[in-house]
Amino acid sequence: MQLTDYRDLTPAQREQLIDIQVRPEQQHFAGDMASALYILLSTDSPDLRGVALLVNNVPSAFLLLQRGAFLAPWARPDAATINALQVDRRLQGRGLGRFFMQALPDLVRDLWPDVRCLQLSVDPGNHTALAFYRATGWVDSGDGYRARKGHECQLTLLL
Repeated sequence: MQLTDYRDLTPAQREQLIDIQVRPEQQHFAGDMASALYILLSTDSPDLRGVALLVNNVPSAFLLLQRGAFLAPWARPDAATINALQVDRRLQGRGLGRFFMQALPDLVRDLWPDVRCLQLSVDPGNHTALAFYRATGWVDSGDGYRARKGHECQLTLLL
């Protein structure tokens, strides 16, 4: 398994990204690959990156990294935020998400040496995601985006 910047994927791997599917209940929170790719391809900025997790050279998980002009209003200025984490539902439960979270800090340090932490915002009703992030070292750090009721949970991972 390896993390790869979208820009370094082969044309075939870029086409395979659309095959990543999440469960319907996860899609409610994370969206789908078409939406993530639309956001990624809507601009050519060094502050917006797509990251794929390759398993046997096939994209099996994906997320968006954002900083600078794309940074969420609730995020620290020295942070990068992650959005739209998607692990293919056919491969869930095999440690791909955990591997992604463990390998991501090194990739971010190489990509953006001035970034000091990763942050994200999770709906308080998304108990599975909250448990996953907390189990991989993320800590509660305040309010994130506005939720249907109150705010989402902001989580931070120091680099």
